[in-house]
Amino acid sequence: MRAAVPADTGGPASIEEVFDAEWLGMLRLAVLLVDDRASAEDVVQEAFAGLHRHWGEFAGPERAGAYLRRAVVNGARSTLRRRRTARAWRAPHAVPTASAEEEALLGELRREVLAAVQALPPRQREVVVLRYWSHLGEAETAEVLGISRGTVKSTTSRALRAVEKALASTEESR
Repeated sequence: MRAAVPADTGGPASIEEVFDAEWLGMLRLAVLLVDDRASAEDVVQEAFAGLHRHWGEFAGPERAGAYLRRAVVNGARSTLRRRRTARAWRAPHAVPTASAEEEALLGELRREVLAAVQALPPRQREVVVLRYWSHLGEAETAEVLGISRGTVKSTTSRALRAVEKALASTEESR
């Protein structure tokens, strides 16, 4: 079933075109938030299923990207919440280590930055990923997360200071 919108919107004319344009970006966003590709794929699939269910309610497909980002962030939060609940009831499993080939491919600085970002509290990580990876402005980030622009600014500032401090301590320990 193809849900079409008027062609004069200048954007994608169908949900299939929105999928083609947004899928990879949404998957990357979800992977950065949940640290697991399989879970990220589930989150993105649910976001697109929700988009399909509500396609007729959109004023135009240009709002689909904002809807998807918000749905992916909310889905990632739910996934992380379910993980925390599950870990409370059974012993946590060991985190799989990367293979030697993967370690060789990742640059040391990139690994350090990713580790510093992953060590941030969830809200700070969400803001940093949306602002700097997804290249969203303060207003867009605030809309996706359902917070004020001032909160985005202060959270970004605290997150960047924490990453900078983590990188400086890593450099000192060498």
